[in-house]
Amino acid sequence: MTNYNIKIIPSGDSAMLVRFGNEITEKINTRVHDLHFMLDELKVKGIIEMVPAYTDLLILYDPLKVSYDGLNQIINEEIKKPGKQGTIKQRIIEIPVCYDEEFGSDLAEVSEHTGLSKDEIIRIHSNSKYLVYMLGFTPGFSYLGGMDERIACPRKKIPRQNIPAGSVGIADKQTGIYPIESPGGWQLIGRTPLNLFNPEREEVFLCQAGDQLQFIPIEKVEFESIKIAQNK
Repeated sequence: MTNYNIKIIPSGDSAMLVRFGNEITEKINTRVHDLHFMLDELKVKGIIEMVPAYTDLLILYDPLKVSYDGLNQIINEEIKKPGKQGTIKQRIIEIPVCYDEEFGSDLAEVSEHTGLSKDEIIRIHSNSKYLVYMLGFTPGFSYLGGMDERIACPRKKIPRQNIPAGSVGIADKQTGIYPIESPGGWQLIGRTPLNLFNPEREEVFLCQAGDQLQFIPIEKVEFESIKIAQNK
């Protein structure tokens, strides 16, 4: 990993932020995941948790087990090494989505804004693979990159108070999935029957930062079938 423009910033007395830049790009995000993977492989004593984001890696550590200076030195050594993200088999997760009007209540608004038909929006939305840049906002909410700008649409002026879990939305040039019922202002175009967040599951989050998602259009009958099978 080339170490230009990388900043290591203290964040309180037991955390540090490694910043790779200030632009949201796949290249910068890959470097974030490179460092995350390399540090995870090292099993550094004292690191409690690492949280990757668009351009940063937040590292929480125990200062009784590793000092700030010591961790800083380890990070600088790892940054000099070639990135390993390209050697990892990236997970591609298929997300079934029902785009029926019942679930895609804002499809008409997106259609009016973009000048595209509902069918064209669905085709374009489900025709790309999306990089999970980060999780945030609510547990398991995936911020995705790679959406076709032809279907970009501003978020709603007045957010909804309750959006059902599994709702798939668009906000400006991004798309994402609401993993739990929550408020939100994204334009809703469909819903997945999958549980993206389940604290009782071994893998609590279905998707992780660094994964790729592929939306698969399904009919309502299949939506209900998957929902029932999942809750058995």
